[in-house]
Amino acid sequence: MFVRFRYVGVMALVLWAAPYEAQSAERWSKEKAEVWAKQTPWLVGCNFITSSASNQLEMWQADTFDPSTIDRELGLAESLGFNSVRVFLHDLPYKDDADGFLKRIDTFLGLAEKHKIGVMFVLFDSVWNPFPKSGPQPAPKAHLHNAGWVQSPGIEVLKDPAKQDALEGYVKGVVGRFKNDPRVQVWDLINEPDNRNGSSYGKFEPENKSELAQRLLKKSFGWAREAGASQPLTSGVWIGEFGPEKASPMSKYQLSESDIITFHSYDPLANLKARVAVLKAYGRPVLCTEYMARPNGSTFDPVLGYFKSENIAAYNWGFVAGKSQTIYPWDSWKTPYTAEPKVWFHDIFRKDGSIYDEKEVQYIRSITGKSR
Repeated sequence: MFVRFRYVGVMALVLWAAPYEAQSAERWSKEKAEVWAKQTPWLVGCNFITSSASNQLEMWQADTFDPSTIDRELGLAESLGFNSVRVFLHDLPYKDDADGFLKRIDTFLGLAEKHKIGVMFVLFDSVWNPFPKSGPQPAPKAHLHNAGWVQSPGIEVLKDPAKQDALEGYVKGVVGRFKNDPRVQVWDLINEPDNRNGSSYGKFEPENKSELAQRLLKKSFGWAREAGASQPLTSGVWIGEFGPEKASPMSKYQLSESDIITFHSYDPLANLKARVAVLKAYGRPVLCTEYMARPNGSTFDPVLGYFKSENIAAYNWGFVAGKSQTIYPWDSWKTPYTAEPKVWFHDIFRKDGSIYDEKEVQYIRSITGKSR
């Protein structure tokens, strides 16, 4: 048996139970994806990392795993009416201590459930530092956007087919452990797989990164399906055109294999609407797993209201300002900052729980239907 969230009124959640279907090693049909969409509330939330962690390793390694901060900050998410968070995992904590890592994931899911929040887990990520290393993480360089964030897997693993194959245990171990867990809403297999990090670590990225990443993505879809995931699998498109004729080979593959369609947009509303129109034509549920960069014109008002009107799940980047330093913009890698910017790039709360922009938070609550 499993439990799903459904709407009553605006944001009230009730539980109901239904039997799991036998899982297939194939992509979901459009009909199955539509059933999932009808049984799932409008998902709204953020990309979540604790303010005490600079990257995924600091978030998940035993010595720096921080349940008290997780609990407190998920409470802030609940206060906004968020019912989902997108959370990045990493292959190294599993390699170092699989049982401990799985227990920590279970602890996180329990804390999320306490706050009536489900979870989309991201298994791999191709963005920022391509040289992850287990153990104590270096302090991030001050005033630098995502100064400590690391890729998963590291570039040396991505370049070696045999080392890629060794990741099968990680994917099957994590997905297999939580394949029927109702607290897990979606599996996002690789974040921005063909991102070559031109403004930051581009000199370390191989010319054929897209080809290497697509090889891992293909394997990951197979491993996750073999593990019996009952939740939908996806990998989000993020750059270039998304239509069948103009999409890159990577985007075409992502769109052809994902059970539900996910995408990123840090654009103003008009550009966003054009992207959504193209993606909806694929005939599957559409979720935006990254948006909101204030100086870019991607702001909660009006973007979040638009997402709700279109029943498109919405996960803004950033939540509680902290060691990820995403109040600073992407261009902080090229233009040094020495103080907090007047307009935050991402994030909603300060580390003490105070609000960056009260009017903005009132708007979010008006869309989610959350009263204080």
